Amino acid sequence: MDEPKPLDSLFKEKLFRIPDYQRGYAWQKEQLEAFWEDLVNLHPSRSHYTGVLTLKQVPTSDIVEDSKEFWLVDDHSYKLYHIVDGQQRLTTFIIFLQSFVDLFRSLPENEGKPDEEIYLSDTLNIASVQKKFLFMLKPPDDQFRTYKFGYTADNPSYDYMRYRILGEKGSESVLETFYTLNLSNAKRFFTEQLRAWHESDGIQGLQDLYRTLTKRFMFNEYIIKDEFDVFVAFETMNNRGKKLSDLELLKNRLIYLTTLYTDDEVDPAERTDLRNLINDAWKEIYFQLGRNKLKPLNDDDFLKAHWTMYFKYSRKTGSDYIRFLLDDQFTPQNIHQKIVEVVELEEVEEQVESDSDEPEEDAVIEEESKPIAKAKLQPNGIRDYVNSLRQTAVYWFRSFYPDLADDMPEEEREWIRKLNRLGMTYFRPVVTAVLKNMKSSQDRIEIFQAIERYVFVMFRLSQYRTNYGSSVFSNASRGVDRGNIKPKKLLAMLDESMANIFAEDGTYLSGDFFSHLEKRFNKGTGYYGWSGLRYFLYEYELHLLSNLNQKKVDWSDLLKTPKDKVSIEHIYPQSDPPPWKQAFKGIRKKERQRYQSSLGNLLVLSMSINASLQDDSFDEKRKQKKDRSGKVLRAGYADGSHSEIEVAGQWEWGPDQILERGERLLRFMEERWNIQFGDDETRLGLLFIEWTAEDDGAEE
Repeated sequence: MDEPKPLDSLFKEKLFRIPDYQRGYAWQKEQLEAFWEDLVNLHPSRSHYTGVLTLKQVPTSDIVEDSKEFWLVDDHSYKLYHIVDGQQRLTTFIIFLQSFVDLFRSLPENEGKPDEEIYLSDTLNIASVQKKFLFMLKPPDDQFRTYKFGYTADNPSYDYMRYRILGEKGSESVLETFYTLNLSNAKRFFTEQLRAWHESDGIQGLQDLYRTLTKRFMFNEYIIKDEFDVFVAFETMNNRGKKLSDLELLKNRLIYLTTLYTDDEVDPAERTDLRNLINDAWKEIYFQLGRNKLKPLNDDDFLKAHWTMYFKYSRKTGSDYIRFLLDDQFTPQNIHQKIVEVVELEEVEEQVESDSDEPEEDAVIEEESKPIAKAKLQPNGIRDYVNSLRQTAVYWFRSFYPDLADDMPEEEREWIRKLNRLGMTYFRPVVTAVLKNMKSSQDRIEIFQAIERYVFVMFRLSQYRTNYGSSVFSNASRGVDRGNIKPKKLLAMLDESMANIFAEDGTYLSGDFFSHLEKRFNKGTGYYGWSGLRYFLYEYELHLLSNLNQKKVDWSDLLKTPKDKVSIEHIYPQSDPPPWKQAFKGIRKKERQRYQSSLGNLLVLSMSINASLQDDSFDEKRKQKKDRSGKVLRAGYADGSHSEIEVAGQWEWGPDQILERGERLLRFMEERWNIQFGDDETRLGLLFIEWTAEDDGAEE
C-alpha cells in the first residue's frame, strides 16, 4: 500500500463509481457533524488521516462504447474504478464540494457570472474545481457531463445524485428513498454550515476550508489485484462509519454466488439476467422500505420476517436468521458442492472422578462417517427466493402504511390501521402473507378482525405473555405464503389457540384480567395503568362516531409526545380538589381513589388539557375555559370528542355516573370483541367500585 495521498492527487485521471452491490448513502447527522468538526478543527500544520479507499479497476474491455465514461477512458488515459470500501466518505466529500460551489455561485458579487469568472482564489475558479473533482464536459459541444464520481446506472441513487445533488438539468422527478433522503440532508447540512462559516470568516475562511479538505485530508489507496475476488473482499471488510445491514450483506452474497457457476451451468446471458434480477429486486425492496422517507422501515426486520415466511421460524433471537441465510443457505459450498472428507482425529478422554453410584449410560456406537455433500443451490433457487423477497416487500410496506395502497378497500385499510394501533406482536408476517396471497378482500378482512380480537383479548385483557402462540402463527405465515393454509383453517387456528380462556358455555374467564387490574388498583393507577386503555377508549370513540359524520379525535391525539401531551382525562380529578368534595361525600379516601381510577371515570380527549384546568369542577369542565381577556384556553367537554360530548350530557358527575358509564363501557367491550363476562356481578367486580356511602360510613 502506497503512502497516504490527498484528495487532489487521488482524483487525477480516475473515475469512481459505486457499484450495484453497494448500499446507498447511509451517513446521518452524527457522521456529518464528525466530518465537519474534523475539517474545521484541523491544525494548519497537520494532516487528517481519513482511512483506506479500496478500489477495483474496471477493465477497459468491460466499458461499453456508448457509456458516458468511454470517451475519457479511451482517449484521455482515465481509468474507471469501482469503490469497494470508502464510498460513504468519498460521497460526503463530493456533496461538500458541490455545496461549496453552489455557495460561491450564490454570493451577490457572483450573480450572473459564468463559472469560469467565479474565483475561489486568485488563480482557481469554479470551473476548474468542477473539472478536477466533479465532472468533465465532452467536447466539442459539451453536451453531456461525465462525472468523476457517482453511482453506476443500475444503482437506485444514480438519478438522484445527478439531478438533485450535482445539479444536472433535465429530470422533473426521480426516485426518492431513505438513502436519497440522507443525500439531501447531507447537502442541506453542508450548505448551512458553509453559509454560516462565510458570514463569520469571509472568503478567506472558505479558501482555508477548501485547501484543508483537498490537500490535508489523506487516504490510503488500495487497489484490489485481479487475482482477488472483489465480492469476497467486500464481505470481509469492516465498513467504516455505519455497519452494513443484513439485507445489504445478503445482496452482495447473492451477486457473488452468481459468479461461481460455471459456463456449463449458467451461460453468460443467464448469469447477467440473474444479476439484473437481484439488482432490480433490491431497487424495489429499498423503494418499498423507504417509501415513507421520514419513517423508513427497518431492513433487517423485513429480512427476518421474510425468512420466517419463506424458510422457517426459530425461537432464537438476534441474528439466527442471517446466520441461516449466509452460513447455511446461500453459501459458496452450496454452489461448489464440495465433499467433506473423513478425517481420523485422535480423541482425548479426560479422567474425572465420579461421586455417583449410578451406572453409566450405554455407550452409543456410531457408524463410520461418510462423505457429506451439501444440496446444490440451483440458479432457480436463487431466482425464486429473490422474486419472493421482492414481492413480499410490497405487502410488508402495506402492512405498515395501508393508506398508501391505492387499490385496497377502505374497510380492509381500517382493520390494518387497528392492528397497527393495537400492536401486531408477532402477527405481521402473517398479515403480510395474507395480503400477498389471499385474493378475496372479504377473507382478508375476516382474518384481520380475528387477529385483532386475538391480540386484544389474549394480550391486553388476559395478559398472556406476548410470545404465547408465536411458534404456531409464525410457522403459519409460511403456510399462508405457500398457499397451504386457507382462510378457514387460519381462522380455526386462532379460535383453537384462544379456547382455554373461555368456559364451556362460552363465557370469558376474566380471572387473569381481574388479577391484573387488582394489582393496578393496589398501586393507585387502576385502569389508567392498563396497557389496553388507549386503544380501547379510541375504539369506543370510533363506535360513537359510527352514527355521526365528523371525526373529532385521531389516533395520534392519544400518543405521548415529547411535551407529554395529555390524552386521557380523569373526569373526577386524582388530586380530589375541594369542588368535588360534595359529590363524593361520605366515601372513604381509599374508595374515592378507586372511583378516580375506574374505567367509567376515564375519558379520551380531543386535545391537550393544561394541568391547571384539570382540578375544575365538573360544571366548569363541561364548558369552555377562558382567561381574563376572554381568550379560549380549551374547549369544554360539550365541544370536544364524541366521548366528551356524551359525558357532557350529564348534569353532575359522581359515584352513580362513574358506575353507570363503566358498566356501559364493559358492555361495549363484550359486544366489540365478542366476549361475555357472564353476569352483572362479574362486571361490577371488574370496575372495582362496589363500595358505597352506606357500606363505609363517614369520610376519613
